[in-house]
Amino acid sequence: MLFVCAALASTALFLCCGQTQRGAEALASREAPAVQGLAATRLAALRADQEAHTLVEMHLVDVAGSGETYRSQLSAADQGLSRIADRTDQDLGTVNGLLATYSNSLSLGTSLYRDQPLMREQKLHEADSLLTRKTVGLAPRLDDLQRNQLRHARATAAPGTWQRAGWWFAEVALAALALTLLSALFVLRDRCGRDWNVYLLAALAMTVLLAVVPLVTTFSVEHALDGALRDLEQITEVSRRTGPALADAQASVAETSEHVRQQLVADAWTGRVYRGTLVGGLLVVVLPALGLGLRLDSDYWRRR
Repeated sequence: MLFVCAALASTALFLCCGQTQRGAEALASREAPAVQGLAATRLAALRADQEAHTLVEMHLVDVAGSGETYRSQLSAADQGLSRIADRTDQDLGTVNGLLATYSNSLSLGTSLYRDQPLMREQKLHEADSLLTRKTVGLAPRLDDLQRNQLRHARATAAPGTWQRAGWWFAEVALAALALTLLSALFVLRDRCGRDWNVYLLAALAMTVLLAVVPLVTTFSVEHALDGALRDLEQITEVSRRTGPALADAQASVAETSEHVRQQLVADAWTGRVYRGTLVGGLLVVVLPALGLGLRLDSDYWRRR
């Protein structure tokens, strides 16, 4: 009974803790950076368009160094897509092509046709169309990618039905193991006239730790993941803003992204709990067998 309960509980704990850790690592390394990168790319593309139109309206196109802001925003958008290319399963080819064409039109409208107002206006209008055209424009496509990526993040962070059932199974098996250990301890002490078995006491203490520590750690991780998901939803919502407040939206996205990173990094210690759960699971299998085996060897087999 001790061996069966210990083996079942250890296996269930090992699988559940591993799934929780893999979900947290995937959110930290892939899903969250992808959501943040898409939001930053969308805002940078919109900000570049805003800055370019400001230059034209204020007749600052011919001023040396006046286009650095929109160029830096275009560069930020391009780098943002490049960084998330290996962190998402979504196809970014169309978006990359749109961004390149949009950047070219915006650059032509502010640089090449300085002395040709009609051509400049035509290129800027072309850039606007590439950016905002319904469904097929750069901003709507990035918006769709953000929504899909956010759904992936939710699915990655959410514990599944089998995982929750595994936790219930593990806790029930640990409770049965603890009761069986107590029964064995009292049988050895009261009916066999022996002192408390040190190995069984150690196994009981380890059982209590396994019933509490991994579960508390999992609750802590899930709480952090829920907080990170709320922040990612806020980032996605903020990135959909348009109008003059794009700079404030970019600052808000950067600040919230840093908060997400800190939340997910703060739970890096769960790896040690995962390894400790593996070691503890092995001990609750070995210790009862060792304690009862030595007791039988002393009381029965040697006497024969």
